[in-house]
Amino acid sequence: MEPVYWLILFALLMLIEAFTMGLTTIWFAGGALAGMVANMLGANIWIQCAVFLAVSFLLLVFTRPFAARYVNSRHVRTNADGLVGQTAVVTETIDNVQSTGTVQITGQEWTARSEKGEVIDSGKTVTIKAIQGVKLIVQEKENR
Repeated sequence: MEPVYWLILFALLMLIEAFTMGLTTIWFAGGALAGMVANMLGANIWIQCAVFLAVSFLLLVFTRPFAARYVNSRHVRTNADGLVGQTAVVTETIDNVQSTGTVQITGQEWTARSEKGEVIDSGKTVTIKAIQGVKLIVQEKENR
């Protein structure tokens, strides 16, 4: 196998990484470079493939956690995920048994259900704990 094939594989994997930006194929691109070096040192195809797999695996295991932590550290939750942890006001009494309840947050009204099943009266302040489908799961905020 010619070194150019490893170079083509490297370029293809880098191209895929550039389009996805998901830190998925970059590790295998490093393995392809290692396979090319093994080829240039005269290793047979089986050794080249073993080097490719070993280097790819080692890069994945040892560098991915670091890269995922620091490369995506400025990731900002958007849309509905950004509501978790925020405070909302109950506009219709929340009663899971009766399947009623709405809250208002950022000028929008959402269907809400109590996290622990308790009834939460209109006008109370709640903390958004999760989102299930199109419903906010909330817990009454303690008055301090």
